[in-house]
Amino acid sequence: MSDDRDEHKPVKPVLWARLLFVLPFVAMLWVSSYNRIEPMVAGIPFYYWYQLLWILIAAVLIGIVYRVER
Repeated sequence: MSDDRDEHKPVKPVLWARLLFVLPFVAMLWVSSYNRIEPMVAGIPFYYWYQLLWILIAAVLIGIVYRVER
């Protein structure tokens, strides 16, 4: 029989991991850094693909935080 008590232990949050959540937040608030058209990727202006890229980056960061805290 396996011991299920280890699976339900409260997890102490790791501060550096949770600080990763600040990166996409700051990147999206700093509009002047991406408020331009060039460089275009596949005809899509920088303004749009930069924001879409941050969606993917945020998903990866959420995965990292999940693994660290699990």
